[in-house]
Amino acid sequence: MSTLSERPAPSPADGPPAAAPAPGGDGAGLPRRAVVGWILFDPACQPYFTLITTFIFAPYFASAVAATPAEGQSLWGFATGAAGLVIALVSPFLGAVADASGRRKPWIALFGLMMMAGASLLWFAEPGNGARIPLILLAFAIGTIGVEFATVFNNAIMPSLVPPERLGRLSGAGWAAGYFGGLVSLALMLAFFATQPNGLTLLGQPPALGLDAAAREGDRISGPFTALWFAVLVWPMFVFVPDRPTDLPLRTALRAGWSDTLSLIGRLRAMPRLARFLFANMIYTDGLIALFAFGGIYAAGTFGWGAVETGLFGILLTITGTAGALAGGVLDDRIGAQRVILGALVVLIGASLGILSVDRDWVLFGLVPTAPGTGLYGTTPEKVYVGLGLLIGLVAGPLQAASRTLLVRLAPAEHLAQCFGLFALSGKITSFAAPTSVALVTAATASQKAGVAVLVAFFTLGAVLVAGVREHGPAGDPPPA
Repeated sequence: MSTLSERPAPSPADGPPAAAPAPGGDGAGLPRRAVVGWILFDPACQPYFTLITTFIFAPYFASAVAATPAEGQSLWGFATGAAGLVIALVSPFLGAVADASGRRKPWIALFGLMMMAGASLLWFAEPGNGARIPLILLAFAIGTIGVEFATVFNNAIMPSLVPPERLGRLSGAGWAAGYFGGLVSLALMLAFFATQPNGLTLLGQPPALGLDAAAREGDRISGPFTALWFAVLVWPMFVFVPDRPTDLPLRTALRAGWSDTLSLIGRLRAMPRLARFLFANMIYTDGLIALFAFGGIYAAGTFGWGAVETGLFGILLTITGTAGALAGGVLDDRIGAQRVILGALVVLIGASLGILSVDRDWVLFGLVPTAPGTGLYGTTPEKVYVGLGLLIGLVAGPLQAASRTLLVRLAPAEHLAQCFGLFALSGKITSFAAPTSVALVTAATASQKAGVAVLVAFFTLGAVLVAGVREHGPAGDPPPA
């Protein structure tokens, strides 16, 4: 969720000037289809996170490809952490290069193809075939790096589409559209492809396209489906969204990108409120990434959920997520982004503790045993887990959308573009930490519950840091040198 924008005005010693903004850089004069095309990028990418990372493929990998669910969660965590480390180290530099060279859409195309290739290779994850695990984890890491890098460059276009006072609503609209895209893609997967233990889809039919239910092809098709979905929905962004002209050759842009990255980090010392927020964003975003990455895997291991139970859970979660993202924009305008973020983190802490209190046969840490149930989400622990998931979905969208708008409100207006670059860095620099922490604890204890407990610390620290950030004050931070 990082955003980069224009470079500062160069001095004569800086070499060739940076690329000029696109026409209508403040949103004036741009056709509505340009804004719509930008918004559609979110639903184009969302199936990668909804189908692969969370609700369909990840639980399938943990329950059917890996030897045990705990081992699957650990392996998935290490792959997620490795991808996050690459993203953290490279994305700020790439974003600065894109700012220097001007154009963003060629980078989006390059990394979009990388995501599509990684997602398509997941088709080869045959159940019980441990020899394929290295290939599958590598494909997942490649796809994750691709989709995250493409998102960095798409977010870099955002400030050129609307005036600064409308960035919050544009951000919220993108999140809501993304959730809706995830909802539709998940519904299609459950209706026509992903199968229950009886080999039938949610509609009671064999998987479409003649897929073999015994070979779990209905779950494995989620990778190629995601790649095709992206190709269909991303084209309006390429056709209708204006791009900045190229002023610098690539070699010069690479040198300028490295210089800009170091300069952005150095400027942070002059903005203490912003620095505190960026550190908080780094912590709680990392926790949220891990929570979504392991939510489906945790349910598969704890309750034995298959693709249908996990997928329906995802549909319910994305419905509340869409509503939360839209409502969060209104709350943001009324009570402020800092309060929206803090409230969301408090809910995430409570929900995470609630998840830890639930097991297959009891709730509230064993104080309330429950009887076996039948049917979809038939037991009390399953119902509690679903309810907690709905809470998480309700606050996840507002948390992420309000984070982007809080950045705008904390940053000096004359240095907003540079601060978007700092936001990009904070959102990625430790994106490997929480997934890797979950993986390490899970591997050491052979307990999924112990692994998820790590996330409570991430959300708590993030809340403490955000609580000390004043969104408005009589005097802002001094401008960067």
